[in-house]
Amino acid sequence: MTTVAVVGLGKIGLPLAAQFASKGLDVIGCDLQPEAVASINSGRSHIREEAGLEEAVRTAVAHGRLKATTDTTAAVAKADVVVVIVPLMVEPDRKIDYRSVDAATLAVARGLRRGTLVVYETTLPVGTTRQRLKPAIERESGLTAGADFHLAFSPERLYAGRIFADLRKYPKIVGGIDPASTDKAVDFYRKVLDAEVWPVENAETAEFAKLAETTYRDVNIALANQLALYAAGRHVNVGQAFKAANSQPFSHIHRPSIGVGGHCIPVYPHFLLDDAADGELSLVRDGRQTNDGMARVGIEALDRSLGGLRSRRVLVLGASYREDVKELAFSTAFAIVDLLHRAGANVMVHDPLFTPAELFALEAEVVDLDSEAALSADAVVVQAWHSSFHELDWRRFKSLRAVLDGRGSVDPQSVREAGAAYVAVDAPREEASA
Repeated sequence: MTTVAVVGLGKIGLPLAAQFASKGLDVIGCDLQPEAVASINSGRSHIREEAGLEEAVRTAVAHGRLKATTDTTAAVAKADVVVVIVPLMVEPDRKIDYRSVDAATLAVARGLRRGTLVVYETTLPVGTTRQRLKPAIERESGLTAGADFHLAFSPERLYAGRIFADLRKYPKIVGGIDPASTDKAVDFYRKVLDAEVWPVENAETAEFAKLAETTYRDVNIALANQLALYAAGRHVNVGQAFKAANSQPFSHIHRPSIGVGGHCIPVYPHFLLDDAADGELSLVRDGRQTNDGMARVGIEALDRSLGGLRSRRVLVLGASYREDVKELAFSTAFAIVDLLHRAGANVMVHDPLFTPAELFALEAEVVDLDSEAALSADAVVVQAWHSSFHELDWRRFKSLRAVLDGRGSVDPQSVREAGAAYVAVDAPREEASA
C-alpha cells in the first residue's frame, strides 16, 4: 500500500490530501499549525470555502485513509511519496522569501528514505527544484537525487473554490530532474488523478510552464486595460468590441479592471523578471506596471466624476482579491483604500467574508452594508463583486453620486436609474466626467 506525505495543509494541500485518500492511498498530512492538525484528525476541514472538502476530509478520516501531524520528518519516514505544497512567501515588494520552503525541505530531508519520490507542487522560479532544493535535500539526508531518491516538480493548477473540479479537468504537468524521476512522478499522478498527466522534458520545463500560463493572464489583462483606456476616449463600447473580437477563435481578450490581486497573477511574473537580463521580458515588465497602475486610473476617474474626493464618503465593496474567496493576498483593495485616503476621502469597507478584525490592515472603517454610514456613501467602489452583492439595489444609497465598477460586473443602467454616474476603466470618458 502506497503511503503519501502531503507537506502543507492549506487551501491546496488539504484538498490534495483528500484526493489522494479517495484513491485508496494512506495519506499523512503535515502542517505546523496544531489547530489545523487537530481539526483534520477529528474529521473536520479547517478550510471552509472549498466545495466538497468538508465531506472529503470526513470520509477520508472515517475510513482511516487520512491523518495529520505536526511532525513532518516522522511522516516522511513512513512515506513512499512526498508531495510538498507549502507557500513560497512573497514580500509586499514581490521579493521572494524562501524560508517556509527551505524549512519544509529540511524537515523532509531528515526523514527521507531510499526509493522515495519527492514532488514539489509549490510554484517556483525556474531552476529552483534542481539548483536549490535538490542540494538541500542531499546535504541534509546524505542521499543522492536520481540514485537514492526521485525528485520532480509538478505545479498546482487549481482555482480556489473549485479545486476538485479542476483536479479532474486540467492536465497534470510533470517534470523530473532526470527521466526516471519524471516516470516515477507520472506513474504516481496517474494513480491518484482522473485528469491527463503530461510529462515534460525536465523540472525546469514544468516550472516555466506554470509561470508562462500565469504571466500570459497578467499580460493579457494589461492589454485589455490599455485597449480599454484607448477606446474609452473614442466613442467605443469596449465590452461589445471585446465580445466581437473574441468571436474569432484566435482572440481571447480578457476583461479590464482596476487591478490584479492574489497569490498568483501579480506575483509569478516577478519570478521571471527577477531572473531576466536587461532587455528580456520587456512586455512582461510593462504589463506588470500597467496593471499595478490601474487602481490609480480608477480612483482618478472617480475623482473627476465627483468633482473631487476630499471629504467624500466612499464605500469599498469587497476586500478580497477576487469575488467569493476569503483571501487578501495582494488585493487591490489596499491600493484603493490608500489612494482614497491620499485624496482626502472618508473611506469605509464592507466585505461579508471577513470580520472587522480580519480587515484591520486595510486601515479603513469597516461597516455593515445596512448601516447608516454605508447607506450615506457619496460613492461606491466595487472591488470584489461577491455573490451576496448581486441583488444590491443602488437606490438604497440615498446620497450616491457615483459607482466605480472596478470589475466590470455591475449593470450600468441600474446605477444610472439610482441617479448616480457609472464609472469604469472602459466607460466612455465623457460619461465618467459627468
